[in-house]
Amino acid sequence: MTLIDFSEQSRLNPLDVVERVAATNNWSFERAGDDEITILVRGKWADYQVSFTWMYDIEALHLACAFELKAPERARIEVQQLTAMVNEQMWVGHFDFWVQDGLLMFRHALLLAGGVEASGRQCEALLSTALDACERYYPAYQFVVWAGKPAREALDAAMFETAGRA
Repeated sequence: MTLIDFSEQSRLNPLDVVERVAATNNWSFERAGDDEITILVRGKWADYQVSFTWMYDIEALHLACAFELKAPERARIEVQQLTAMVNEQMWVGHFDFWVQDGLLMFRHALLLAGGVEASGRQCEALLSTALDACERYYPAYQFVVWAGKPAREALDAAMFETAGRA
């Protein structure tokens, strides 16, 4: 056995770290196997289903955060346009819109190349980034899907912030 073989065998599965984060926060979770865990997190606007997948072959912890927003056929072009506009503003991670299914999700990954182990803080940051993005842009997607607003108008309305006090 070489040193490389030993280090790969003793590597901690990053999903164990994610599971501890979920348990510490009293979030419901289900471990589907050694390579996937799904966590349910209640947000301000929606309940989020967050799936973490350990992709051993590329040494990446992948996150996909979905929420209940199935875009009807009539709104799909505007949702695609809104997704492109939102992604232009993102520094890390991105939204994906699956046109065939009308489903939207936020995706991001944590690279752990070379045997680097995930910390609780890294996993929390990955999850926090996803939830913050979903909470920030959820209203814009609602404006498009349920109010029939054009993508630009929906994004501008959702990003409008008031200053001062009334």
